[in-house]
Amino acid sequence: MFLAVDVGNTQTTLGLFDSDGSLVRGWRMSTDASDTSDMLHGRLWTYLMKDGLELAQVSEAGVASVVPALERAWRRCLETHLGHRPLVVRPGESYGMEIAMPNPRQVGADRIANAIAARSTYGSPVIVVDFGTATNIDVVDAGGRYRGGAISPGVMLSAGALISRAAKLASIPVEAPAHALGDTTETAMQSGLVIGAAAQAEGLVTRIREEIGAPDATVVGTGGLARTVAAATTLFDAIDPDLTLRGIREIWLWKQGRA
Repeated sequence: MFLAVDVGNTQTTLGLFDSDGSLVRGWRMSTDASDTSDMLHGRLWTYLMKDGLELAQVSEAGVASVVPALERAWRRCLETHLGHRPLVVRPGESYGMEIAMPNPRQVGADRIANAIAARSTYGSPVIVVDFGTATNIDVVDAGGRYRGGAISPGVMLSAGALISRAAKLASIPVEAPAHALGDTTETAMQSGLVIGAAAQAEGLVTRIREEIGAPDATVVGTGGLARTVAAATTLFDAIDPDLTLRGIREIWLWKQGRA
């Protein structure tokens, strides 16, 4: 089985794939930059054991990380287990997809994985909106090239900043309210955070579609809050929470010459 590890700034997502490409099991854990390779090995073993799986079943692995210290820790952890180096998705490497940007190395590993999986699953042109610590928009044009995108503060980052700066605002459930016009402090905040994130995505996607000459480009939502934001908009053609993990596996297949 193939283990894909997507290390974000706030959460790390893991997915175990069977040989036919089906996702057998997935897990989420908090990202902690102080984790050592031994700690990660123990945590991985625990997740697998709880689901009736064994670490010995993991024969290949790949990591996409935006946290350098954890990239090294995961690489050591998996290299010790596998007996060989796992795939590490590097920023700016094309992996069979042209990166049509002045400086390709500015493109993070997770964004490349998203673009590759979106192109193979939905065709091109395709636009991915990833709702994580940051909200990333990644664009693949009609020619199948990665063109760039947009980066903005994520929903939870915005919520944390709002609450920390406004003493009278308590933590609220992050969910889409029934109306954009909030009639309580709670619904007003939910409108600003969730409907605001939806409106931002709608506006950016509309402009990007115009700029790449693809008014009907497919739009895919992914990331931990994709379903929450999708409840406030009709923008998305698909919600695909496993997109990044599949992209890591597809990059591994490409490097093996099996894509």
